[in-house]
Amino acid sequence: MAAAAPRSLWIRAPNWLGDLVMATPILAAAAAEPRIERLWIGVRRHLAPVLEDGPLADRLVRFRGAGEERAALLERRPEAALLLSNSFGAALRVFRARVPVRAGAALSARAPLLTHRVIPPSRGGRRVPIPTAHLLRDVAGLLGLQVPSLEPRLHVAPESLARARGLAQAQGIEPGQPYLVCAPGAAFGASKLWPPEHFATAIDRLWETRGLRALLCGAPAESPILEAVQARAKSRPALVPAEQRDLRLLSAWIQDAALLLVGDSGPRWIAAALRVPCVSVMGPNFPELTASSLEHCRVVRLPGLPCAPCLERVCPLGHHRCLRELEPERVVAAALELLGRAG
Repeated sequence: MAAAAPRSLWIRAPNWLGDLVMATPILAAAAAEPRIERLWIGVRRHLAPVLEDGPLADRLVRFRGAGEERAALLERRPEAALLLSNSFGAALRVFRARVPVRAGAALSARAPLLTHRVIPPSRGGRRVPIPTAHLLRDVAGLLGLQVPSLEPRLHVAPESLARARGLAQAQGIEPGQPYLVCAPGAAFGASKLWPPEHFATAIDRLWETRGLRALLCGAPAESPILEAVQARAKSRPALVPAEQRDLRLLSAWIQDAALLLVGDSGPRWIAAALRVPCVSVMGPNFPELTASSLEHCRVVRLPGLPCAPCLERVCPLGHHRCLRELEPERVVAAALELLGRAG
C-alpha cells in the first residue's frame, strides 16, 4: 500500500550518472508536490554538477561517502526516504537513521530494511529486466508521487555553455563549427568498452562523410582511453585536458553537438535529456534495462551471442566478442541515419 506524501522527504539519488538523469522526472515531481514542505536530494558529490544548472540545485545535499551521508540524514531527520539508489548501504543508512518511512526497490537483499517496497518481477528465480526508468517511477509511487512523463530533463546555464565553448575553441573547434562528442569510457568496467580503434574508425568516417570534428570527453580518470582514441584517429579529434572536465561542461558540450557517440554509459542519458541525437554501443547489458527515451537514440549491439548479456564488469570468457566483433560500419550507419533525420 502506498504511503501519503510526507511533509519532509529525503530522496537518495542513484549512484550512476545515467540512472541519475533517468531519475530527473521523479525529482521534478517531488519538487512540485505541494504536500512536501521540505525536500532534500542526497547525491554523491562527483555527480552533483549534472543537476547544478537547473531548478533542483538548491535541494541538493552533496556527500562523498557513507559518513557524510549518515551525518546529513541525522541533521535533517526526514519523515520519509525515497531510495532511487538500489544499493544496500543506502537502505541501511536510512534504517539506522530511524527514518520512519523507507521506500525503495526490494533489491540487493535489503527488503527487510524497507517499510514500503517494489518487488521487481522475476522468472525462474532471476530478475526480469525492465526499463530502469519504469522501476524508478514505480518506487516513487510508493509515496504517492505522480510522475506524468518519464522523459529526462536537464538544464544548461548560459555561463556553462559559454565556458564550454571557450574550452572547445581552445582545442580547435571554432564557434558554429559542427562537431560530435565522443565519450568512449565506461565507469561500470572494461566489459562495456568498445575498442579505441573502433571509435577512431567511426570518428574518421563521420568526419569524411559529414565534416564533423570530434570532441573527446570523459572523466579525468578516463584519459588513457581518450588518448588511445585520439592517437588512432586520422581526423585530429580534440581533447580537453583532464583538469578542465566536469559533468556541467559535458552537458554543455553535448547540448551544442550535432551527435553524441558513446558506449553504454551515462552520457547517453544526458543526450536524451537534451534531445541530442545519440548512437550508443552496447555489449554485456540487457537492452531492456535502458529501453526508454529512444526517440533520438540508436542502440547498436551484436545479436546472437550465447554469452550475452552477461552483466559482468570484465568479460568472464576473456574474448569480449560482444564489442570486439561489433564493426564500426554499423555504428556509422546508425549515426548517418540519425543525422539525416535531424537535417
